[in-house]
Parts: sequence; C-alpha cells; structure tokens
Amino acid sequence: MNRPCPSIALAALLTTLVALGPLSTDLYLPALPTLARAFASGAAEVQLTLSVFLAGFACGQIIYGPLSDRFGRRPVLLAGLVLYCLGSLGCVLSTSIERLVFARFVQALGACAGPVIGRAVVRDVWGASESARIIAYIGAAMALAPLFGPTIGGLLTVWLGWQSNFVVLLLIGLVQLVAVGRMLAESNVHRDPEATRPDRMIAGFARLLGDRGYLACLLCLAFSYSALFAFISGSSFVLADRHGLSPQAFGACFGLVVAGYLLGSVTSGRLVRRVGSTCLLRYGAWLGALAGAGMAGLEFAGVRQIWALLAPMFLCTAATGLVMPNAISRALAPYPAMAGSASALMGVVQMGVAALVGVAVGQGLSADGSALAAAVAACTLLAALSYEILGGRPAAR
Repeated sequence: MNRPCPSIALAALLTTLVALGPLSTDLYLPALPTLARAFASGAAEVQLTLSVFLAGFACGQIIYGPLSDRFGRRPVLLAGLVLYCLGSLGCVLSTSIERLVFARFVQALGACAGPVIGRAVVRDVWGASESARIIAYIGAAMALAPLFGPTIGGLLTVWLGWQSNFVVLLLIGLVQLVAVGRMLAESNVHRDPEATRPDRMIAGFARLLGDRGYLACLLCLAFSYSALFAFISGSSFVLADRHGLSPQAFGACFGLVVAGYLLGSVTSGRLVRRVGSTCLLRYGAWLGALAGAGMAGLEFAGVRQIWALLAPMFLCTAATGLVMPNAISRALAPYPAMAGSASALMGVVQMGVAALVGVAVGQGLSADGSALAAAVAACTLLAALSYEILGGRPAAR
C-alpha cells in the first residue's frame, strides 16, 4: 500500500479522527443533569464520566504513540476504533453510574487513538513546514463537532433519552472503522522496531521533556486546553442551576462559546505563514490569560449574569484555537522519527492535567459556582506563563 498523499479527503478523514475525543464529551454534555437524576447521583459523581474519560484518554496515548512508531499508524488506529465501539456499546447498556464510568474509561482508551495517530499522520504526510496550517484548519473543521454536538445532544436527550447520545457515538465509531479500513494507507516510513521497548520509551520521553522548547509548547497546550475543559465539565451545571437553562438552550450557549475556537483556528490557519507560529502562540496564550482574568473578576465582583460567563469564555476558546495548532506543530516539527511518541506525550499531559482540573471543578461546584471561573483564570494564566518562562524553539534533531 502506497504512502498517502496530501489531499482534502485525507484531511477530512483525519479531522473526524481528531474530533472523536471532543465529540465523545460534547455530545452528551446536556444530558449530565439528566444522568444525575437517572442514577440518583450528585454533580461530582456524574462529572467523573468526563474526568475518567480524560484519564483513559491520557493512559491510552502513552501506548498508542510508541505502538504506531513501531507497527505503523493504520493497524494501531483500527485496533483503537474497535475498542472505542465496544466502550460506546457499554455506555448504552449501563444501568448504574459506576458502570457508565467504567464504560467511559474503555471508550476513552479507544478514542485516544484518533487524535494521537491523526496528528502523527499529519506530520508524516505534510511535513514540518505545513503541519501548523493543516492542524489549524483541521481544528477549525473539528470545531463543528462541539459547535453542534451539544445542541444535537440536547435534542436527543429530550426526545429519546440519555442513551441515544451513546448510540450515535457507537454509529460514528463504526463508520470511522470502515472509512479507515478502506481509505487510509500507511504513512509511517520511519518505523522503529525498538520503539516499544520500555527503556527506549522512557529515554525518548526524557529526551522530549529535556527540550525546553518542547516543554514550553507542551505546558502551554495542556493549561490552555484545561481552561476549555473546565468550562466543558462545569458549564452544564452552572448554566442549568444558576441560570435555569434547558438542555436545548444550553446546547445553543455552548455552541456560541465554541464558535470562538472556530474563529481562533481559522485565524491561525490564515495568518501562520505571514505572522509565524511563535507570535500566534504567544498572542493566543496572553489573550486567554486576559479573558480568564476578566471572567474571574466579574464572578468575584458579583456580576453573575449569563453574559459575564459566555463573553470571556468566547475569547478563551478563541485563544485556545490560536494556541493548540501552533503548539502541536512546533513541538512535533523536530521529531519526524518519533512523531507518534511526541504526539502521545503531549496528549497524555494535556488530558491528564485537564482531568485533574475537571475533578477540582466538579468538587468545587458542589459548594460554590465560582469554581468554574477560578479554574479558567488559573489555567489560562499558567498557559501564558509556561510559554514565557520556558519559551524558545524546540531543538532540531
């Protein structure tokens, strides 16, 4: 099978694979209050279905990256999609919150194959110079999932019950499994037969973490995404409890916020050749920090109208749209022979930090709705400071 060539069709397929993780969380967000009632659980317990998903997402990536460096992208991706379908079926059949949490963990172990291998395929096919632009446009298209996902999920929850969200995810997984099997050729021409040796894996990850430029991009990405995930995990409870929004109205508000990510990603794709990824990454990080500070300032000043949450968060997601593609491309560019491992490590830290932030938000919301604003402000500030303190260009290899 020949190595794939750059094409719109390949970019479209990779977009659906990278979007598998966000879609698996965003689609059922409007159902979280319904799940709490259905299983007689509190906000913290239901929120675990999100945080455990991220934990599984992080754990899986540390394995998929080296596996794809050794055996190739295609077979590892197919195995991950099979696991995702099994986990989605488990979610549909869950009869308790504990079983749903476990099924979500299995679902996440499969879902993470999409982003980690999809980003590596972009590096394989488009190379270092064009990766930022392609990842930005993939991110813009990927934003359609969280843009419309909560709205669709809200309607499904009202009309057919919370299980229907996971039925849809199962069908999406099956379609992707067929599409990858028929359309995706192997892209890894630098296979490393020793990539999965534990000592090689540890040495490779240590080498990456020893690169200040890679570490700067890694932490900036992780904290920027964690700010977004704080909103993802806490917004349904804040908007439903504090503002009394229905699942459908929540979906519309969530879509409005995600439109900011779409704007940031499109802007990045259009400007990266002219402005450069370094400037876009730095500007995005500080835009997020200012927006997060504004959200927290309004919250603690007692301004708790719905606009005081949505307007700053729109700017935060726009900032994330600027940060993510440029952080990913700059981090992976110097490592063509270990793009899978470098992508995996980014995913592990990104999802691991976000999972911890999600748990903190879930616990904080039980006592005070201001936990969401505080988490967003802290994460966006840490994203900007991480890049400024560690900054610099990833070392060429």
